[in-house]
Amino acid sequence: MYQPFFQLSQPPFSIAPDPRYLFMSERHREALAHLVFGLKGGGGFVLLTGEIGAGKTTVCRLFLEQIPARCNVAYLFNPKQSVTELLQSICDEFNIKVSPRNQAAVTVKDFIDPLNTFLLRTHAVKQNNILIIDEAQNLSADVLEQLRLLTNLETNERKLLQIILIGQPELRTMLDRPELEQLAQRIIARFHLAALSERETAQYIAHRLAVAGGRNEPLFSERAMRRIHQCARGIPRRINLLCDRALLGAYATGLRRVDVAIIDEAAREVFRLDGAGASASTQRWRSALAGGVAGVVLLGGVLLGYNRFAAVPVKAAALGPVRAATAVSAAAVPPVPANQSAGVPRVASSAARDLPAAYQRLARLWQVTLADGDACNALQKENVYCFDGRGLTDLRQLDRPAILTLNDDDGKDYYAVLTGLNATNASLQIDGIADTVSLAVLARRWNGDFRTLWRGPAGYRTSVSPGTRGPVADWLAAQLAAVDGVPTPPDGMVVDERRVRRFQLMQGLKPDGIAGPQTLMRLASAAGLVEPRLQSLSVAARK
Repeated sequence: MYQPFFQLSQPPFSIAPDPRYLFMSERHREALAHLVFGLKGGGGFVLLTGEIGAGKTTVCRLFLEQIPARCNVAYLFNPKQSVTELLQSICDEFNIKVSPRNQAAVTVKDFIDPLNTFLLRTHAVKQNNILIIDEAQNLSADVLEQLRLLTNLETNERKLLQIILIGQPELRTMLDRPELEQLAQRIIARFHLAALSERETAQYIAHRLAVAGGRNEPLFSERAMRRIHQCARGIPRRINLLCDRALLGAYATGLRRVDVAIIDEAAREVFRLDGAGASASTQRWRSALAGGVAGVVLLGGVLLGYNRFAAVPVKAAALGPVRAATAVSAAAVPPVPANQSAGVPRVASSAARDLPAAYQRLARLWQVTLADGDACNALQKENVYCFDGRGLTDLRQLDRPAILTLNDDDGKDYYAVLTGLNATNASLQIDGIADTVSLAVLARRWNGDFRTLWRGPAGYRTSVSPGTRGPVADWLAAQLAAVDGVPTPPDGMVVDERRVRRFQLMQGLKPDGIAGPQTLMRLASAAGLVEPRLQSLSVAARK
């Protein structure tokens, strides 16, 4: 990995959301100010547009953090719906009970009437209501007209529903159409989040390098900085992708500073630019990546994830009940004995290929004794679940021991239990013997697959959907309250979908309001529940 080579403590250009790397340019601050103004401006529409990857979601996250407690928020991230479906989604978001007169023929009025009643009732107790629609460029003209009609309900001072439309630049073009002129006239604040300037691009890169532990020595030449701005067009996500690949290229060729040539080659790799043929330097880069030390960089894609890998749940049978997460001492993960040495075998022993034995070692960290048979089914009986993922990024975010699938020189699988991790090294148990190895060594053997364990709330059987009541909903509410630092609500309440979505949004998860395994694992960690965690390593790694 290139972090040690450049004396960085962590990857500086990951596209995973991380609040530590938040960079608020002047235009991002102005976009946030427009949203806040719209919140205080008495209703109507607020419009925020920007290119893909420009930072609209970042601004929206910050805006959600600033919404007062007496605001009800409905957040729609999939607006490609009919008028009736959209109204139903809005009612669901606001937890409005709808009772159609005729179940066989539901009408728009069946949703409009209870929605208007809700808006009037909440206004009477001095509550505001905000509807945020992401990816709003996917709205049809008839749906936009219906949204305009929703803002007709108003008092002498303000409209009772405020609507924020967030979308790509084509949304502005849509709203300029003559048939939508009435809606356009109700937009009280609009802002287009433009790309970063050349100066801001340099500030953005310097900020991320500083957060990642970079020293004062610049890693990119001035000309390289200008070329990054040209190739990435000032779009933060594109800047991250390009800079990450450029640092890999510099590491692969042994250069301590990224120059224009490396940026050009990285742009060809990342953005498929100038695809007619690779230059000689491209071929040298690829040769370096293909062998020797730089082979580690090539396999580094497995370790970092590189956006191609996403964790997916294991294919488990109907999940059994799970008790509330119990205290399991983090010290249950044993320290790495410095005098034991397994490394990462080139040819694994038959014992290292014993997957049930690896499950036994992992289960012991959770203070669970496995019976014979299918490990995941047996674990469910102990209120513990399996979860499959891929890539080091997922492992770092989940922060729990896992079984890694490795390959030896014969092309056969064998298994290691990962018990510790830092920016450069990993602690493994292979065939019961512990050792600390560099991530570079691990990259040559690991195919990226891992399986970890998690323990869920009492009564858990499947993902927790909006409207759920019972012990699982109570546990969920208690952990969300702990994360937010507010009092725990009384038992018996339905799942607060808005708070679930807000938590998911802040964690970089899909904000669907459904508390599945990833949401529950992240919530347990954020709330400080004591579970087995990956060790922080201080032991010298084997090269």
